[in-house]
Amino acid sequence: MKQSVTLRSQIGMPQAIALYIGAVLGSGILIVPGLAAEMAGPASLLAWGLMTLLILPMALSMGFLSAKYPNAGGVSHFVTLAFGERAGSLTGWFFLMSVPIGAPVAALTGAGYMTAAMGWGEPARIGLAALMLAVGLGMNVVGMSLAGKVQIAVVVAIIAVLVCAFGTALPHMERAAFTPFAPHGWLNVGRSAAILFWCFIGWEAVSHLSEEFKDPQRAAIKGITIAAVIVGTLYFLSALATVGTGSYLDGAASAALVRMISGPLGRWGGLTAGLTGMFICTATIIAYAGAASRVAYAMARQGSAPAWMGRMSRRFHTPIGALLFLLLCFIAVMSLYGSGLLSLTTLITFPNATFILTYIGGCAAGVRLLKGSRFGSAVSWISLIATVAVFPFTGMAIGYPLVICLVYSLFVLLRSRTDRRSASAEQPVPGSSGDRTAAHSRRRA
Repeated sequence: MKQSVTLRSQIGMPQAIALYIGAVLGSGILIVPGLAAEMAGPASLLAWGLMTLLILPMALSMGFLSAKYPNAGGVSHFVTLAFGERAGSLTGWFFLMSVPIGAPVAALTGAGYMTAAMGWGEPARIGLAALMLAVGLGMNVVGMSLAGKVQIAVVVAIIAVLVCAFGTALPHMERAAFTPFAPHGWLNVGRSAAILFWCFIGWEAVSHLSEEFKDPQRAAIKGITIAAVIVGTLYFLSALATVGTGSYLDGAASAALVRMISGPLGRWGGLTAGLTGMFICTATIIAYAGAASRVAYAMARQGSAPAWMGRMSRRFHTPIGALLFLLLCFIAVMSLYGSGLLSLTTLITFPNATFILTYIGGCAAGVRLLKGSRFGSAVSWISLIATVAVFPFTGMAIGYPLVICLVYSLFVLLRSRTDRRSASAEQPVPGSSGDRTAAHSRRRA
């Protein structure tokens, strides 16, 4: 009998922690601390403190679900269990179609830091971004065991640079930098909190890899807790250093952390800052490419996506059909960007609403599926309220998930018609031997 090729359980605790950190600690840490400080002044630290406290329930809601229901479908699987197959499939498509745009945006952001630091032009930026996307896909083709080990090395390097940046900034922090505390009013503190929310999205991505955890219970709950503490600490320290050194002032808000990294290192500072940006964004690409390919594989397995997306590599046990789909999407998006038809600012707006809707679906599923756990239900409610509160800020980006809903509806319609044709073809033709056999059976009955 021919044995099917399936995913392997090969992600241990260290790899899981690194994947969680890589998915959440994205390009936001390079620009958001400065932008939040520019918007709300030193009072932005209150928003950072609030979001740092919120990130644990947001992370744990995904962790509890991954531990209880480990599946390559991740959030899509959780929503299916809670609200039915149609809702789960649509949630899966929301996440899947976020990554083909989100990953190139991350790649172009990371490559942009390197080219800006080295004085290179736009062709170099596109070339480096393409290389980062190729690395992300290549790691996932070979398998999550190797990808997880590479992710550990990348994450350790990122943490080392960020800790070094904070350590060198500490002697240059001044008390005067914290006064006035709220120069732009308290309303801007709330507005800055909405911006910070984007820095803490990513916990849902690794849920799609939970089927490959060696110990889902341990990796999903303990691993995500460790990752949440590390991520929250790094974000808050980066924000504190940004405010304390005043590196966000004089129009340098978007490059505040880069200034802190490059300043103490002299002529090597630019290269270090550029490499840091590329490492951070490559870690995000590896995690999200892995997550998107797994959700595509899971949906193809249940008939909610084209069957070819579920094709597996016999050598590496990885979903190469889904990774091929991502490759084609990356080529299309990078071509549109390179031709000038789409700007980076335009690309950034597309996946915002779909990421939030994915999170809302996962948190709502947690509320229903984790009723037996008082703590699990509580963290799911907190996460759901927080994500629903942020959704109105997506603005015109809501158009992208509406397009996805339309395309998914057409796919369901075509699939149902195909199923009806197949069922009709299997019915015996009147007068045929199959029809006579069926009639004879009815007479005997």
